[in-house]
Amino acid sequence: MRLLLVEDNPELADWLGRALTAAGHAVDLARDGVEADQLLAYEPYALVILDIGLPRLDGFEVLKRLRRRGNRVPVLVLTAQSGIDDRVHGLDLGADDYLGKPFELAELEARTRALLRRSQGREAGPLGCGRLLFEPQARRVTVASAPLALTPRELAVLEVLLYRQGKPVTKDTLAEQIVRLDQDLSPDAIEIYVHRLRKKLAGSGVRIATLRGLGYLLDVDDAA
Repeated sequence: MRLLLVEDNPELADWLGRALTAAGHAVDLARDGVEADQLLAYEPYALVILDIGLPRLDGFEVLKRLRRRGNRVPVLVLTAQSGIDDRVHGLDLGADDYLGKPFELAELEARTRALLRRSQGREAGPLGCGRLLFEPQARRVTVASAPLALTPRELAVLEVLLYRQGKPVTKDTLAEQIVRLDQDLSPDAIEIYVHRLRKKLAGSGVRIATLRGLGYLLDVDDAA
């Protein structure tokens, strides 16, 4: 999933960016509120991790402008301000969750997973389809309990399709959700990843159908 991390502390931003990337996410970084506001006005994200104490434009104003535009992307607010009034203010502006600094990485990762599941209408725990099972925390895919070897990009594509299983996903949406803003991924590359996934998913009870003009749809393969 593609995330936006908004954090002006270089060391913290680098640490969080590397940790979230290692967890399988494509992470864009904004180092001030104005940059974050501009990105959020035009770029699609699955989740925003937003610091409050930002230069040029504080996190509260970024959040206020985001919700005013009708953007309902989940927002996890990070703040060193422990006052209850600040927490209430952020939640009233449309924040989905709050995490005070300092925090443990494991807690941030768990809250990130929970917000992503909630935004996709999924319950906690593994995602299943046919004989396929995906464990988000371990980043592990199994078919009938046997491990399935996937490259990071193949896993990223499969994860997006799993979270939206039963619904068509366009090539553009797949590309937007699995790469950072400074990377490029052509529609042809998406076709290659889907082709490879189809081969690896043979016999799993899962199929990736191509819907002309709509994209790809992952669902149970009744013929398997």
